[in-house]
Amino acid sequence: QLQVVESGGGLVQAGDSLRLSCTASGRSYRIYAVAWFRQAPGKEREFVGSTTWSGRVRTNYADSVTGRFTISRSEAQKTVYLQMNSLKPEDTAVYYCAAQQLGADSYDAWGQGTQVTVSS
Repeated sequence: QLQVVESGGGLVQAGDSLRLSCTASGRSYRIYAVAWFRQAPGKEREFVGSTTWSGRVRTNYADSVTGRFTISRSEAQKTVYLQMNSLKPEDTAVYYCAAQQLGADSYDAWGQGTQVTVSS
């Protein structure tokens, strides 16, 4: 069974940087892509960005984070990173990592989430 676990959340000030990690275990060889989502209090979960898991790197980002957030990966460490720069209070949310397995039409393995709080 595939599992993903996030880490790296915390409390930072506006303008600071933070890096989140998403590490896969179990059937990680079945992963096609990994994405980051976030959910702020009282709001719906929203897409942040994604990357392919292996082979050619293809990433895409939500408009709200383009230019500030960067997704990278380490196949050897089975980890995807979300580097967040120039953080804003509106980036405050629980950040989730999700994996899409080969043959799946959606992200079907989700982590528990990690809290990111940006103070003004």
